[in-house]
Amino acid sequence: MKKKMLALILSAAMAVSVLAGCGSGADTNTSSDASGTAAAEKENGDKKQETESASGKKDVVKALLPPVSATYQEKVMEYVDAFNAENPDIEIEVTTASWEDMTQKLDVQVNAGSPPDIAFVGSDGISKYLDLGMIIDLNDYLSDELSDFDDNVLNYFRNGDGTYGLPAYCEVQCIGGNKEKLEAAGIDWQNVQKNGWTYDEFREAIKKGVEADGGNTSCYGFVFACAGVTAKDYFSIFVKNADLPASFDKDLKYAYTSKNMLTFLEDLRALIDDGSMPKELSSVDAGKRWNMMLTGQTMITGKGLSSFERSAYNNNKLLEEGSADAVEGSVPVEYIVLPVPVFQGEQHALGAVDGYICLTGEKNPDPEHLKNVAKVAYFLASGDRAANTCQELYLSPVCESGREAYAKLDPIADKNQSNTACVELLTTQIAEARPDIPAELSAKAIKIEDEVIVPKFQGLLSGEVTPEEMYQAIVEAAHEAFGAEGCVAD
Repeated sequence: MKKKMLALILSAAMAVSVLAGCGSGADTNTSSDASGTAAAEKENGDKKQETESASGKKDVVKALLPPVSATYQEKVMEYVDAFNAENPDIEIEVTTASWEDMTQKLDVQVNAGSPPDIAFVGSDGISKYLDLGMIIDLNDYLSDELSDFDDNVLNYFRNGDGTYGLPAYCEVQCIGGNKEKLEAAGIDWQNVQKNGWTYDEFREAIKKGVEADGGNTSCYGFVFACAGVTAKDYFSIFVKNADLPASFDKDLKYAYTSKNMLTFLEDLRALIDDGSMPKELSSVDAGKRWNMMLTGQTMITGKGLSSFERSAYNNNKLLEEGSADAVEGSVPVEYIVLPVPVFQGEQHALGAVDGYICLTGEKNPDPEHLKNVAKVAYFLASGDRAANTCQELYLSPVCESGREAYAKLDPIADKNQSNTACVELLTTQIAEARPDIPAELSAKAIKIEDEVIVPKFQGLLSGEVTPEEMYQAIVEAAHEAFGAEGCVAD
């Protein structure tokens, strides 16, 4: 069902080896007159496409792409070969990079004024390229193609009236549990998947998941990766359900100064004080979090992603085979997708929307080249490409052409259909995109998040900062940035 997907904010990550700048990649004619009159230059520009076609040269579109899924970087080369064969006037050149390298190296190219034509980024990163004037408004080059995408997902790549990217998928960021341990604790996980749970219900449930003997805890009820910047995930995913779906309300007042924030921080700290979470939570990184899940040291883990079901399944197969490649000390785990509990207000999920943006480093880029760039971006984001990528990530496509192609694929063996239904439900509950928030306000909010919220939140988790101290620090920073009148006061 079209128009039914989501929401929010990994922000994305990417970049690769330094590429040559954006441009058609084809030779251009020069006037025989050394002075090069304006009229001659215009004539050469008008005849550019005709000359390229006659000479057999192609318009080269360069793309910088990370490992979007396990086999994406291999498959994308097959997609590119097919596109190049069917489009004799265009040639796609792909450079691949690891997720670890993407952001830094893309920024190097952008700062040098020579970005790739297409890059894969998180939707929360478009404001940076908007400020630099390098990102292309796809409304100028695509029309019917834009209607292929779910509008609420496409909104994440919009700012004002512009559309600055095409979504590849929407990944709901939630939590996940060990089925055996959930049932042993008497938790009706199927009901939770369908109807959600309140904070109080969640708090009591994870208490039941704790396994301890003589003061030594062998299994926690809930573990979330919070080392370093991963604490930002914990805050961002859970705050949506504290009746704070965005950092600004619809009147564009900064929302995190609401008293709901203080209550939210008190509730999160209580989960640690209950003994349901490790007291050393601030030192648990993403790798340790998942290791604890696979080795039976936690009943519920976060953050949770759809693809974790596949990761658990693959490790189970290795255990069955007696393979040394299985995680050391691991046990069979059937992964169950679970929604984040509701603290206050309505259920809101956090959606990470990643996809393809089009860039240029030229002040007066060739419109025909940009049209080709947009065509390539749509090709990568739609149809079979979208279907294959989403299936590998255990996600549903966010465009109609992708869903049509997805329906023709062989179903995933041993897929937990309850998980599939839960993710589909959560995507309908994703907090709406906010293209109405001006880039200037967003930049100030991000600064508060980076300089105040994340470090104070890490202090809260380690017990060095109280909920009241963190809340007051947020209020003070917000008043300085936006003025008291620009902040919610309740």
